[in-house]
Amino acid sequence: MNIDIGNRLRHVRLMHNLSQRELAKRAGVTNSTISLIESNASNPSVGALKRILDGIPIGLAEFFSFEPEKPRQAFYAAEELVEIGKGPISYRQIGDNLFGRSLQILKECYQPGADTGKVPLVHEGEEGGIVLSGRLEVTVDGERRILGPGDAYYFESRRPHRFRCVGPVPCEVISACTPPTF
Repeated sequence: MNIDIGNRLRHVRLMHNLSQRELAKRAGVTNSTISLIESNASNPSVGALKRILDGIPIGLAEFFSFEPEKPRQAFYAAEELVEIGKGPISYRQIGDNLFGRSLQILKECYQPGADTGKVPLVHEGEEGGIVLSGRLEVTVDGERRILGPGDAYYFESRRPHRFRCVGPVPCEVISACTPPTF
């Protein structure tokens, strides 16, 4: 029996309108623990999973027994994109339920100076994007480039990476990653 614990946890967390950070705080674990589990880069013990689920709250039996419907919607109006970002970085996701899906598509908007953080992101999978407007500094494995409209990036997500808006105007990007990591 092969159960996708990461996508299942992400689905349950989003059903309860919790950010990774909020769930981590409630469960008494680090934010990176939740991120690693949701990206299937870490497989939690039963005890660790129970502690995390207690932060939602949902029991182990309910967690493993529910079968969410797979999304059937094929088209999305702009106002149907789901905001999963916070603060100076907006991540608007196509579809609210990614359970069972292997691709996540985002419309990202970085306000001037917005940054994904000093600590580079690292997770399993691949990601890519195209800059629509503004200027985005992308750092991958220590290599840094400033991308403008029409420029693109694509890399294996296990390579340390970081994004930062440079310049006086917001930067908009259309991105995709597999597996879904937010």
